[in-house]
Amino acid sequence: MSRPTLFALQVLVAVVCIVLWQVLSTIPVFGKILLPPFFFSNPFDVFSQIVKWFASGAIWKHLGITLAESILAFVIGSLGGVLVGFWFARQPLVAAVFDPYVKMVNALPRVVLAPIFALWLGLGIWSKVALGVTLVFFIVFFNVYQGVKEVSRTVLDNGRMLGMSERQLMQHVYWPSALSWMFSSLHTSVGFAVVGAVVGEYLGSAAGLGYLIQQAEGVFDVAGVFAGMFVLSAFVILIDFGVRLVERRLLVWRPMASDGRG
Repeated sequence: MSRPTLFALQVLVAVVCIVLWQVLSTIPVFGKILLPPFFFSNPFDVFSQIVKWFASGAIWKHLGITLAESILAFVIGSLGGVLVGFWFARQPLVAAVFDPYVKMVNALPRVVLAPIFALWLGLGIWSKVALGVTLVFFIVFFNVYQGVKEVSRTVLDNGRMLGMSERQLMQHVYWPSALSWMFSSLHTSVGFAVVGAVVGEYLGSAAGLGYLIQQAEGVFDVAGVFAGMFVLSAFVILIDFGVRLVERRLLVWRPMASDGRG
């Protein structure tokens, strides 16, 4: 399937969902509106709210703060996950010693950590970044760890037989093996970095998209809540697109998977 066709189908799905939402929230079906506007709003009101935010410029400050928090959480969490994942995979004894502690920390509900980070780091951006890092780190860590562990023994043995040093093995064997796993995790981590930032803002902040959503919810402005969610969704898609461009640049050697993007 060609990319334009795939894109057209993706847009069609969005259009159908929006049209259904508009119809079910404004036109009675068998004498009853199935999606009451008080609880579900409607696409027209949501779009109007988004236009109002951007036209007045009120959203740019909030968007910039959430963007900064998300990018910092994404970069710090990803780098930490890659480095520690490589280290654990190459040091089995270290991995065995810390294994129960890693699982224990990973099992903690992240929402519980948000008030603790706010207490330690204040209500500025760093408490939100810290929460995002805890979400991103483990996703990348486990994928990189597994990617290095999954290196073919045959490839490793052949490399050693050819006289490759540990540094060369890292560069030409371990790193390429981990890259596919790493980028797979980064696509997921983008959303979690934003989630960490927004949840932190929602629980305690004076700015950011999470703050906007929380304020709209506080006055039962359902259109404002959905508008914030749509802006967040577009925000995540743009960041993920950037990750995909980097992935294509670094994984040029990988054959194109038959995933329907042909």
